[in-house]
Amino acid sequence: LCTIPLLFVGGLVTTKGAGLAVPDWPTTFGYNPFLYPWSMMVGNIFYEHSHRLVASAVGLLTVMLAVALWLGEKQRWLRRLGAAALALVIAQGVVGGLRVVLLEQTLAIVHACLAQAFFALAVSLALFTSDEWRKSSPKLAASDAGRLQRLSLITTGLVYVQVIFGAVLRHTGEMLALHLIFATIVAVHVVLLGARIFKRHPDRRELLRPISLLSGLLLAQIILGVAAYMGKFVMALPDILTITVRTSHVVVGSLMLATSLVLALRSFKLFSRGGLTQERKFIGMGTARRAGEISA
Repeated sequence: LCTIPLLFVGGLVTTKGAGLAVPDWPTTFGYNPFLYPWSMMVGNIFYEHSHRLVASAVGLLTVMLAVALWLGEKQRWLRRLGAAALALVIAQGVVGGLRVVLLEQTLAIVHACLAQAFFALAVSLALFTSDEWRKSSPKLAASDAGRLQRLSLITTGLVYVQVIFGAVLRHTGEMLALHLIFATIVAVHVVLLGARIFKRHPDRRELLRPISLLSGLLLAQIILGVAAYMGKFVMALPDILTITVRTSHVVVGSLMLATSLVLALRSFKLFSRGGLTQERKFIGMGTARRAGEISA
């Protein structure tokens, strides 16, 4: 929940072109960043320094989460995942700082992509530590389990690639065509995923809720994308509207990534392809046996 406003503020910094408003790092105009006078936070300095403060808060929360998992979690893989989140948030901070110091545009793009990866990992940790996930219930056999899992994974991957193209477009103005193409591909996959879930698994709330949310986010993202395109290439929009539309477009993309990932993880949690294979083998053996009896 704290990472969402961080993504919004980070997107705001890019939209406002305030990424280099503070020329030094890790200090702020030579000050300890936590002691920088509020009276001096004016113009783009306000956006960039606020971004650093919110990022520091998320970093502190990640440290607390990693420590809590390491000390209180019995499952080793979950402890390691918490450590990975900590390593990722540290890397994100370092890349952001080096982007300021080295004036490298590429680092800004990497910074944006790492932010989305960290958010996805944070959402995954929230899911893995929930009561829902910890319940030990047998996996269900479904005829389309493999297809559903593959489709949800592919959709998640496509959304992340779309996020990368969006970051390149925002920072360089390039790859608009690829961004639009992948927007279409993502939309098609979300529709296919929704059709499969609503048709084959209408009784699974664990899947219906995220696919409904993902569908709503897709609609919102299309509207925001069209508005952003119109404001940039067709007509001039008021500054406040332009800033809101472009920044919201980034955040909704992040929410689509997280929702798609949750849907993919739940599909693997709910359904077992191995159990289905055994069932098919059993049915096949029974069919062959009956065929042998009829032949005899």
